[in-house]
Amino acid sequence: MTERMFRLLELHQKLDAAIRRMKTGRHKDPLEVARLMKRKTRLRDRMARLLPPARALASL
Repeated sequence: MTERMFRLLELHQKLDAAIRRMKTGRHKDPLEVARLMKRKTRLRDRMARLLPPARALASL
């Protein structure tokens, strides 16, 4: 795993934890949760672009 991928994965986990806290916390802000979820999705898409295609992995 490259350092860049590690950092993206780490940020993805932090966003996931923040979303969980916002959903279960006392001060629920649906707009903030939606914003964090969109950011997490964009981050997941960036990580997917860094990975090789699945077909390439199958031929290894």
